[in-house]
This record gives sequence, C-alpha cells and structure tokens, in this order.
Amino acid sequence: MHKRIISFLSLLTALLVLGSCGAPKKGTTGGSESGTVSAEGPSASQWRSGVKGNWILNSVTRENIPSSYTVKNMFDEAPVDCFIGSLWNLPGGNQRGSITFNAEGNLCASGTVRTIVWSIFNPGKTGGQPSFQFKKIYAGDKAANVTSGYRLDLSYADENSLEMRLPVPLNEGTGFLVLKFSRAGE
Repeated sequence: MHKRIISFLSLLTALLVLGSCGAPKKGTTGGSESGTVSAEGPSASQWRSGVKGNWILNSVTRENIPSSYTVKNMFDEAPVDCFIGSLWNLPGGNQRGSITFNAEGNLCASGTVRTIVWSIFNPGKTGGQPSFQFKKIYAGDKAANVTSGYRLDLSYADENSLEMRLPVPLNEGTGFLVLKFSRAGE
C-alpha cells in the first residue's frame, strides 16, 4: 500500500512539473497573443496602433545599396523623389487609406491620390517580425481581387515618427530604402 501511494504521488508530481512547462496561454505575459512587448519586439496589434494616422514622408535613404545602383521607382508607381512630401492616410477600421502626392517634377503628379488597402502582416507561428503591407486599388477594383502588393519592414513608430524599410533585391543580397515619416496634423 505504501508503494502505491508513493508511486501515485510521484506520478502526480511529474504531471504537475510537465504541465507547468507548457506554452503561455492567451492573455498571459509573454504569449504571442497577449499584446505585450516581447524580446522580439512589438506585436502586430501594437504596430497597427502605432502606424494608424496621417503621416508625411520626409525622406527616403539608401541602406546597403551601392551608389552605382539606380532605383528607378518605388512601388511600381513613380521615382523616389515623387514620394517625398507625400501624405499617407492610414486610418483604423477597414484599413482603406490613401497616398497623396505633393512633389513637383517631370514624372511627379502633385495632387494625385492613390487609394490603398493596408494592414500589418502577422507572421504568427512561422516566426519573424510583423510588417506593413499594402496594395494599390484602382477605380473599379475590389481589394479582394487585387493579388499583388508591397511589404515593408517596420523599424520604429511612436506618436510623432514612423520608419519603415522597403527591401530592394540586388544581384548579391538585399538593400533597403528607408522611409522616414513624421505625423501630420490630424
């Protein structure tokens, strides 16, 4: 009888130890769904909150792109310089926003408004960091029917500034166009 009690207690102890080693549950600190900042960075929902609003694109710089490499345009739309000064409207809710161009130049169309649908890509269990993604919507298009778009790495966001990095494939590796925004008056 004494051996059965000891065996039962040993089994119960082993189950308790193994049960405590499981993954954090939803809503607990450190869980991917909790909305807390983990060692890897902000969650997708935190990025969504940080990104929404009106932003002015102040600068686009090159990172790890050789000076001899020419970037002809961004987002299959216009030269990089045409995006400087553009207003990015990224409202909450249905995430239908816009980019309004304000630059003057040979290939720039000041006042042009490009409708976009944006979201924060959540890599979930596949790993990686959340990223900003959008697709352009032209007149008569339905967002569900548009299959191509763009994805940018999220670098930084606070109440006044936003920084994203657009990957640029190179012959050897990847460079980035670094987009720096400031919050526009709401």
